[in-house]
Amino acid sequence: MLGRLTSLDVSLDPRLRETHGGAWQGLSNTEIREQYAGDFDAWVHGADIPAEGAEGRVAVGRRAVAAITDALRDVPPGGTLVVVTHGGAARSVIGSMLGLPHLTWTVLGPLSNCCWSVLEERDDGWRLLEHNAGSLPEPVLGDER
Repeated sequence: MLGRLTSLDVSLDPRLRETHGGAWQGLSNTEIREQYAGDFDAWVHGADIPAEGAEGRVAVGRRAVAAITDALRDVPPGGTLVVVTHGGAARSVIGSMLGLPHLTWTVLGPLSNCCWSVLEERDDGWRLLEHNAGSLPEPVLGDER
């Protein structure tokens, strides 16, 4: 839909897919807690202990950041890249791009449906400007620029 509204081409990259849940795939949080209590609690608190056959957060971040890095090569200076993915993958991307230790990625709250985050590339790395936003970015008073 965004591609249609902007008349821009959309490309698909399977590296932006959501985390594969392995043995947890298709189960509700209640079912996972019942069957995998210790591992699930550790996962909720940021540990990179995936279920059997699942991807870890760090692996998800690595593959999705690689997709974004590749796509950025085609963005002109001052341009904008829009990346669409799922919440868990987005959190792994943001944590990775900000250089946060993976155990702290849970400080980034989840994304609501149809909401987004805005990152800005600077000389010293990436900066999170907005998270779980649902309206267009606005200038912020007090921004040091």
